Amino acid sequence: MPIVDVPVTGGISKAGYFVTGTGPGLVLVHGTGASGQANWGPLIEALGDRYTIVAPDLPGSGDTRDPGGPITIRDLVAHVVAAARDAGLEDFHLVGHSLGAVVATATAGLHPDLVRSLTAHAGWVKADPQMVFQFELWKRLALEDPAAMARLLLLTAIGKETLRTWGQAEFEQAAAAFTDLLDGARAGVARQAEANMTIDVTEFLPHIAAPTLIISSADDRIVPPYHQQDLADRIPQATLLRVPAGHGLPAENPALLTAKVAEHLDQVR
Repeated sequence: MPIVDVPVTGGISKAGYFVTGTGPGLVLVHGTGASGQANWGPLIEALGDRYTIVAPDLPGSGDTRDPGGPITIRDLVAHVVAAARDAGLEDFHLVGHSLGAVVATATAGLHPDLVRSLTAHAGWVKADPQMVFQFELWKRLALEDPAAMARLLLLTAIGKETLRTWGQAEFEQAAAAFTDLLDGARAGVARQAEANMTIDVTEFLPHIAAPTLIISSADDRIVPPYHQQDLADRIPQATLLRVPAGHGLPAENPALLTAKVAEHLDQVR
């Protein structure tokens, strides 16, 4: 995996990113506790023959090693831009999920000359008290009990209709996989959860010039749909699309997310 030096608060981050494919640039930004390649596997597979895909690992995730400490929105944006430029992209389409959606919107506002289109799923402008309460719990569980956090995420990130179709074996298998992921990145997940509480992208939104698709999951119990409505109202040229799923759409129904991203990209190419 390529590594690029990124100047950030406190020093230099050794930022890892995944790159594949050929064609116009497409940068994918992952959510809390994930990594670029893990979050976006089905989308990478579906679109890798049409785009040069770059998926950076944000501070606290994957192969990125940063100085530690609080994660700021400008440092997160710096990782996205540095990975894209190191991969040779002059400009790019941008897709983000959850924390990645927040980072993607900030990137589009800070660097409107670089971003050709923006697709953001499950994003928000600024965490409200309910979300702060939730992310504080994530932070505590990430450090003290990753297995409990894995079970909490399953019950809140996956849509209720999908959960009704699962048997006991599916719950246990998914919980074990989540636990392995979280247990290997306790400090990073905790730092990203803290960033979720404090990030505010209000100032960047009016400067977004790219055609924007805001995707909102109707059964999102982590970042409720009114947050995506708020984003769409504040971003010029934004369209809001509601889909039947939970917050964890990339894992719950990757085919649906891939189809909606591909449709938006086809419209703006």
